[in-house]
Parts: sequence; C-alpha cells; structure tokens
Amino acid sequence: MEALPRASVVDVLEDRLREEILAGRHPAGSLLPPERQLAQGYGVTRTTLKHAFGRLVQAGLLETRHGIGTRVRDYERLGGADLLPMLVRHDARWLGEIFDVRCGVGALIAGTAASRASDTARTTLRALVECVRTADGPDAVQLADAEVHRALARATGNRVYVLLTNTLFNAYLPLRRHLAGPFQDAEEAYTRLAPVVAAVEAGDPAAAREAAEAYLRTTEHIMRAGLKGAAR
Repeated sequence: MEALPRASVVDVLEDRLREEILAGRHPAGSLLPPERQLAQGYGVTRTTLKHAFGRLVQAGLLETRHGIGTRVRDYERLGGADLLPMLVRHDARWLGEIFDVRCGVGALIAGTAASRASDTARTTLRALVECVRTADGPDAVQLADAEVHRALARATGNRVYVLLTNTLFNAYLPLRRHLAGPFQDAEEAYTRLAPVVAAVEAGDPAAAREAAEAYLRTTEHIMRAGLKGAAR
C-alpha cells in the first residue's frame, strides 16, 4: 500500500486563498493586502505566501506587478476554459453550465466528424466503442466512453474541438464517481453510444448530431440524478 500524500502549508494556503477569491472575499480588480500583513494574518512565512501566490498566478486568479502589488484578476472576463476544473471544485453549480455546453458542443463535434472523418478515424472509433462494451466495471466503462468522445473530436480534424473536449473532461472527470450512473452496465452504455459512432461511420452529419444529442441528454439526466442522490 502507498501512503497518502500530506498537504503542505503551501497547499493549504493556496486552497484557502483560492476559496476566498472565488467566494468574493477578495473582489475582482482589488489589490490584496501587503504580503507582510497577509503572512502574519495566516501565520505563515512570506516565502510560503509567495509560493501560494505563484500557483494562483499560474491558475489565472492573481497577477503580481512589481511596485504595485498583487491584484485579483477578473477571471470571468479574462479567464479561459482551463479554469473550469477549479471552478467546479469550488461550486458544483458550474457543472450544470458545463452540461449545457457538453450537449451543444458534443452534437456539433459528432456532426462535423461524420462529414470529415477519415477511414482511419472511423476504424479507431469502431474499436473504441467496442472497448466500452468490454470494459470491466463502471469506472473503466466511463473512461472508455470518454476516449470515444476524444476520438470523435480528433475525427473532425479541428484541434480546437479536441482541446474543448479535453477541458470539459478535465472539469468533470475528477467528480466521476458521482457521475457514474450511465456506466454501471457496460452493454447499456455501449447501446447508448453506438448509434453516434454508427452515424459517423455512415457519413451522415444530421443523424450523428441527432444521435449525439440524444446520448448526451440521456446521460446528463442520469448523471444529474446521481448528483442529487449524493447530495442527500
């Protein structure tokens, strides 16, 4: 067995600052108090504070300018989709908005894949959807399902679709144990997803969009029910 990693002081401080920023305690555009004051308030060294600041700058929540100080960025105006995993962990309501985008973008990707997929991409999709059917256990089924959607994005030939798909999965896969409802039975999961792949293989964009939307709405309904159950 492998021991679980222990959170460092920097980890704890980073989490605290991030939650305070996202909760609005430090509003967008405001300057944080001087480092010495913050370090004393949190009971940490200025070196620890600088490390935590560095992580939050990299995450897109802070910006530091020499001679001015550390300012809270307006992430809703300036941030990118890479912030979604962090935002979902802070507030699960972001997940509902992700579901909306997942459906719209997923249907668009499927339709585009149907019109552009190469023979190699179609062969890959056929093999990956069979992996859903043969996966062992809900977690393996869910991950196999995700690989089909990544392959659909790649089949469009548009790398932006690939990055968007990755971002959406990065946002909700960390919560996948609460979203595993559609993947309890491998055969059922396959049956829901196979029509999307079949329509792409047939080169029928309209049928692919329709099948993808049906799949995404059905799985969303099951996932939302699972989230409500977990919240009780």
